[in-house]
Amino acid sequence: MTLGLIRWKTLAWSLTICCFVHWATPIRSTDAAKPNVVMILTDDQAPWAFAEAVRSGQFDDVPVPSTPNMDRLAAEGAVFRNFFCTTPVCSPARATLMTGRYASELGIKDFIPQPGHKLYDPNTPVFLDPNTTVTFAEVLQQHGYKTGLVGKWHLGDWTATGDDDKHPTQHGFDSFMGLTGGGTTPENPELERAGKVQQFEGLTTDILTDHAINFVEQNEEGPFFLCLSTRAPHGRWLPVAPEDWAPYEEMDPTIPQYPDLDTNWVRKKMKEYLASTSGVDRNLGRLLRTLDDHNLTSSTIVIFTSDHGFNMGHHGIWHKGNGIWATKQKPPGEIHQGTRVISDKYRPNLYDHSLRVPAIVRWPGVVKPQTLIEQTATHLDWFPTLCAIAGDDASATDLPGRDLSALLKGEPNEDWERPQYFEYDMINYAVASLRGVRTTKYKLIRDRHNEGCDEFYDLTSDPGETLNLIQDPSSQMEIKMLDAKLRELEAKVEERK
Repeated sequence: MTLGLIRWKTLAWSLTICCFVHWATPIRSTDAAKPNVVMILTDDQAPWAFAEAVRSGQFDDVPVPSTPNMDRLAAEGAVFRNFFCTTPVCSPARATLMTGRYASELGIKDFIPQPGHKLYDPNTPVFLDPNTTVTFAEVLQQHGYKTGLVGKWHLGDWTATGDDDKHPTQHGFDSFMGLTGGGTTPENPELERAGKVQQFEGLTTDILTDHAINFVEQNEEGPFFLCLSTRAPHGRWLPVAPEDWAPYEEMDPTIPQYPDLDTNWVRKKMKEYLASTSGVDRNLGRLLRTLDDHNLTSSTIVIFTSDHGFNMGHHGIWHKGNGIWATKQKPPGEIHQGTRVISDKYRPNLYDHSLRVPAIVRWPGVVKPQTLIEQTATHLDWFPTLCAIAGDDASATDLPGRDLSALLKGEPNEDWERPQYFEYDMINYAVASLRGVRTTKYKLIRDRHNEGCDEFYDLTSDPGETLNLIQDPSSQMEIKMLDAKLRELEAKVEERK
């Protein structure tokens, strides 16, 4: 276990670490000079649910959403065109983002069912273990930041057992207000505040933003780290505020083309989904105005991203890595060794639409406005980036991610691109064991559980991943090379477990 992965549990050990870092690494800044950091982490937001990305021509099979505040953030900072999660489902995606480690290393394979869910099993708890992991919130906390999480956690629900190890405050957050489980209603939600779960009145996104704004106002002397982890645009999408619905009320939305797609249903749900996204955008505007009003804009880094992507009719499905068929006729389920592994409802996948996420960074004085970054990056890279911002060069040692600072500053890096590894063990609803490797040209996906379900795409000629070339004779050389790289990357992850 590297220095960065050791949990600092006692004062003596903390002092030892601090002394070592002080000796090994020059202090970059005083606490007063450290920038504040605000991360807005949305839920289920596709990169195409962002007007600037659609207007740029990156996506042509969806309508232009109303996201003026995301657009403002993009105009004032940097937009990543090729940013990905590593597992396209809530809990594992968030585990990777928080720790800089692949979720399979942490034993988090699929979304974690919360108490009351039909799949919840109190005898086999799954959660982010604070005794074996370090989050970037802990690193920032150790370097003098006041840390707060408002919104969704979904890395262990303590409410059923009272086990504090599952609580966000055991993972580096000084304060928490929101939901430790995976979901709640879009209005009048039950949320935790001051350690007690209670019902609130109003729209969930508005309520969470109210508390995020309160955190900023209480900690404006800084440095502070706020993660506003919205529930939206996770379904259910309605109700929304009238001003969030207005841009879509009369819209006949553009939707993807796919054989036998239930187009009426997809058009209806597309409008609801984008209206929910506009609710996130409106509240982003409230938070940005708070930074403006308190003269914090110039001293605050703002990061906007999502846990994973989303399909809305793309590939004939809606949802994410555990995609749900959106066709009128559902494909028949398959049977393997007596187990229904790919149901007539679900389509486990590692499509780019499930993996790709929006990513915007505004860093006044460091990132030039209207910066576009084409290089590939993933959620693994947030941990080392935030460590660097805090002035910590030790905690990200031996982790697979990389500090994004050079890309954000526009410094050339010809050696940045490298094959990216993705994974998803679907264990809820259907069974699949997906492992994928992606380059800028090709993508190979192996299903280690289901025979005949492997995929290979030429991303240069087929960026939409519509033609599976796994059996194509002319592609076998590329498949063989990518397969070797996939096994190499898979082995590295296994070694770190």
